Amino acid sequence: MLRDTPPFRADHVGSLLRPRHLLRAREDHAAGTIDADRLRAIEDEAIVEVIELQRAAGLRSATDGEFRRGSWHMDFIYSLDGVSKAQDNLTVHFKNAAGEIDFTPAALRVDGKLGVSETIFGDAFTFLRDHVAEGVTPKLTIPSPSMVHYRGGAAAIDPAVYPGIEDFWIDLTAAYREQVRRVHDLGCTYLQLDDTSLAYLNDPEQRRAMADRGEDSEHLHEAYIRHLNEALDGRPEGLTVTTHMCRGNFRDSWVAEGGYDFVAEALFTQLGVDGFFLEYDDERSGSFEPLRHVPAGKLVVLGIVTTKHGELESRDVLRRRLDEAAQYVDLEQVCISPQCGFSSTSEGNSLSVDQERAKLALLVELADEVWG
Repeated sequence: MLRDTPPFRADHVGSLLRPRHLLRAREDHAAGTIDADRLRAIEDEAIVEVIELQRAAGLRSATDGEFRRGSWHMDFIYSLDGVSKAQDNLTVHFKNAAGEIDFTPAALRVDGKLGVSETIFGDAFTFLRDHVAEGVTPKLTIPSPSMVHYRGGAAAIDPAVYPGIEDFWIDLTAAYREQVRRVHDLGCTYLQLDDTSLAYLNDPEQRRAMADRGEDSEHLHEAYIRHLNEALDGRPEGLTVTTHMCRGNFRDSWVAEGGYDFVAEALFTQLGVDGFFLEYDDERSGSFEPLRHVPAGKLVVLGIVTTKHGELESRDVLRRRLDEAAQYVDLEQVCISPQCGFSSTSEGNSLSVDQERAKLALLVELADEVWG
């Protein structure tokens, strides 16, 4: 059966390709040649257009494409009370079919008490809410609380503010509970928590890096699941919460590799969300076998269409992929989507808007064929 509540049979992760004139406007604003009001007007126009792109593709949910952000997570994290920008020498090596590409991520410092003075992305969500068509659910995407810790760990936390890590988690999860309550008050009924850490930790290289940092890497995913549940404790009725996991998405490239086997049992049986967006576009994601842990009542959104290149997938191949997944999880618990966003950072992946549109429409057509 098709679904009339989120996640929908055909859904998507959140970020969409920024139009060039929007990227130019952001550059002009950074250079001081246009003011914030002019940038906002350009963003508004571009968001109205991308909302229509999603509706025309047949999607039942819509985001603002994350058009007001520079990246999928740091704009949110820097908006938390107690977090400031920092400098470090970290270089992340992303991989792609042609080789490697280096990326220097934004750094953070927790140098004050964590909290939410103002609703983060509140204005962005209300604009989206007010411009979606009838029957389309506005969806807000924010990074998981795990991302605040995974990026820097104890080294990024001022010990004068948080001498113990548990006090850090108490305040961070309380800030998230307040954020969740506030966005629900604005009318948000579909919230997605993006969390690369729960996918990265499947990769032995990532676990080794966390161990070198002093973390209990064999159990870090369990700690993240516990704290994420604390962040969602007492969430409002009528709010659907999903999480999305990928192994890195920057200019067609990725960081981590490996199936979901390491985290699957704890992830699917302990994390208190309604659905899991899972990267499944190529062999890096492993087999569907970990889906055997998905309990009744939970949904998985299989990211079987890639955003890392523009070539359109074969519908027959995608249908066979669903048949494979059905060996481990009931198809009534399955939805489909791209494996990640099309533009996790403002640069975006290398496909065109027309290719992006075609991939979204293909998912809708396939969902109609499979679930009627």
